[in-house]
Amino acid sequence: AQRMMGSALQAIRSASPSQRKRADIKESLNLALAQMLVSSIPQESFGYSSPLTATTLQNGDDSASNAIISSFSSDSHFLVFSQKETEAILQRDAEDAEKLAAGIAKAVAKGVLEANPPVEATFKVDVLGKSADAVAEGIIDRLGKAPASGCILVLTGLSGTGKGTTVSKLQASLPNAASWSNGNVFRALTLLAVTHCEQSNLEFKGEVLTPDLLQKFISCLEFSKFNGRFDIRICGLGYDLLVSEVANTVLKEPRVSKNIPTVAEMTQGEVVCFAAKAAELMRADGMNVLMEGRSQTLDYIRTPHRFELTLPEPIIIGMRRAAQRMMGSALEGLKRNPQTDAYHALRDALFRMLYPSEGI
Repeated sequence: AQRMMGSALQAIRSASPSQRKRADIKESLNLALAQMLVSSIPQESFGYSSPLTATTLQNGDDSASNAIISSFSSDSHFLVFSQKETEAILQRDAEDAEKLAAGIAKAVAKGVLEANPPVEATFKVDVLGKSADAVAEGIIDRLGKAPASGCILVLTGLSGTGKGTTVSKLQASLPNAASWSNGNVFRALTLLAVTHCEQSNLEFKGEVLTPDLLQKFISCLEFSKFNGRFDIRICGLGYDLLVSEVANTVLKEPRVSKNIPTVAEMTQGEVVCFAAKAAELMRADGMNVLMEGRSQTLDYIRTPHRFELTLPEPIIIGMRRAAQRMMGSALEGLKRNPQTDAYHALRDALFRMLYPSEGI
């Protein structure tokens, strides 16, 4: 706090009189904090110092994000924006963790999950300065011979550490690989819960979802091979559907989407158990199953292949997110004005997002 105060006061004193009048104390402290955090990170750690071009931005991958960070890492406006993104990400992660904890606690109280699962050792992967390809290659090396016969790989980490991108790289590199998401299981259960209420002329609410009723819905889901491929079958309450065939239609209907949060909180344990059994079935069939998400739920998946993506400072997560948002906005700007160079398109995008009320 003392260091932040000293740095912020120095910046305010060195500003012009007009800038001093407009100085925002919190913004000045945010900037001071961001500068101190970034100064402790070697510049080469950001990697990818290639010049920014429209082509670089159009690639839209991790190398483009790193190129933006490398070019803007000393820009005070970028640092303030990154710090704001960091705070927003950490707040969302904390809120999500709280919701997951509530769902897990309910599952433990019902006896669906044990309170303290026997979690295997987790290998931490520092992703600072590494491309997603390099991170994936390191994980594959660590797996050894396991992928040859099939394995379950669990990947955790804070939002913004690159879990989704890493899983995509792993899926492209590993033989017979598939990524697992609980999302469609929650949607399938929500479809059944909503339909039950409609058929029984009941108002949909959490109190309706008793343990016995939830168990009935779970029994309506079957994970197995259908038509030669693994899928989830929904069979009950008049339905006989394969999730792969209705994932973008029936399971995306508003009556399902708006009620997912209620069902998700009530069925965390059931869905975790369903996922664990499904993953083991695929592994036994020789598949490499990739599961990424939060440790609160993935701790209940039994596998010796556990990885956590880490970064030495949370602000780097914010810098990555800031770069991604700037990239998206800059590409829209380049469509309207293709004569603008990539750097100035990014800077314009940064100012529009950081100072929206000023109409930049």
